[in-house]
Amino acid sequence: MKTADLTKLIAIWFEEDIREGDHTSLCCIPATEQGVQQLIIKQEGILAGVEVAKAIIHYFDNSLKINTFLQDGSHVKAGDIAFEVSGKVLSLLQIERTMLNVMQRMSGIATTTHAYQSLIADTGCYVLDTRKTTPGLRYLEKEAVKIGGGKNHRIGLFDMILLKDNHVDFSGGITNALTRAKKYCEEKNLDLKIEIETRNEKEIQEALATNIPDRIMLDNFSVEQTKQAVELIRAWEKMHNKHIEIESSGGITLETIRPYALCGVDFVSVGALTHSIKSLDMSFKAKK
Repeated sequence: MKTADLTKLIAIWFEEDIREGDHTSLCCIPATEQGVQQLIIKQEGILAGVEVAKAIIHYFDNSLKINTFLQDGSHVKAGDIAFEVSGKVLSLLQIERTMLNVMQRMSGIATTTHAYQSLIADTGCYVLDTRKTTPGLRYLEKEAVKIGGGKNHRIGLFDMILLKDNHVDFSGGITNALTRAKKYCEEKNLDLKIEIETRNEKEIQEALATNIPDRIMLDNFSVEQTKQAVELIRAWEKMHNKHIEIESSGGITLETIRPYALCGVDFVSVGALTHSIKSLDMSFKAKK
């Protein structure tokens, strides 16, 4: 994420939380009081958001000193200390919740992603995120997916063409949607990957016949249907000397991701990586 964009977000977060002042801290803590607080992990998982936390801390008070013990991507357990921050107590108290909110959510996403990816690490398949993200936090949430070992799908509507069921239906079918997408890219001089969502074998065959898609999504296919689809696409590849990426999608869980990966797909997209995660438990406590 660009530094300028992150800075804008941080400003919004503090405006949301502090506004004209943290009256609770101001009423009982002297302005000159100095102290140290530690980021203490309370649950096993994958740490994410350390670099963002540093940006939050230095944005609020550049005089605060950070001593980092654990980096993004570290496997952590209860009792681990990620970092400690020293300086004005008023500043430490005012950054606490904003910094924790971001780190807990990013670490929860990284931990969930790691759990999925670990189940298919030996298959050559990768778990992908989706656009089912928290408004305003997409870049950070997708960064957390990468920290957890997964890969990012498109960031938004601007960096890839993904023709979904509604695009196909409104366009009048697979062929129309794909040929229009290719023509659009040529006319706009855009170098974008083109992916098509398919709902059955007939749609896969129609997509292949156009020789256009870079990736074919198998939406809500069963494991057996996925095996058959992969065989069909791989056979077409050999005949046409062209590789097409294959993505499985639709309600895939920790219990079912491995059977799908073993079918030979390149990617499995899981919306739950970002829309249904539990934040990793941690706290920011005074060092006594």
